[in-house]
Amino acid sequence: MAGDGQTSRRWREVIRPQFKAKCIEEDANCWLCGMTIDYSIVDIHDDGVWEPDHLYPRSTHPQHAEDPGGLRASHRGCNRTRSNKLHVTGLGTLSRKWFSG
Repeated sequence: MAGDGQTSRRWREVIRPQFKAKCIEEDANCWLCGMTIDYSIVDIHDDGVWEPDHLYPRSTHPQHAEDPGGLRASHRGCNRTRSNKLHVTGLGTLSRKWFSG
């Protein structure tokens, strides 16, 4: 049976550490704010510390809780602010006004 995506032994000992190593190797930015993450921060209560974020919230998509493909690098503060809402990324600035309506 799958865990809840945060407390299972598989999550703590395999998925989370492997994902963190991948994020460090890629120097991944926070997917929520786009800013760099200081991977040397060890204080788990610091809002700037690295924290794995579930693309699809565990509370609404428990079937994806331990899917490494559904994880994103984030700051603790950004992840906590997002909570269990889906994140909608912006499209950026339009190059021109496409429609006159």
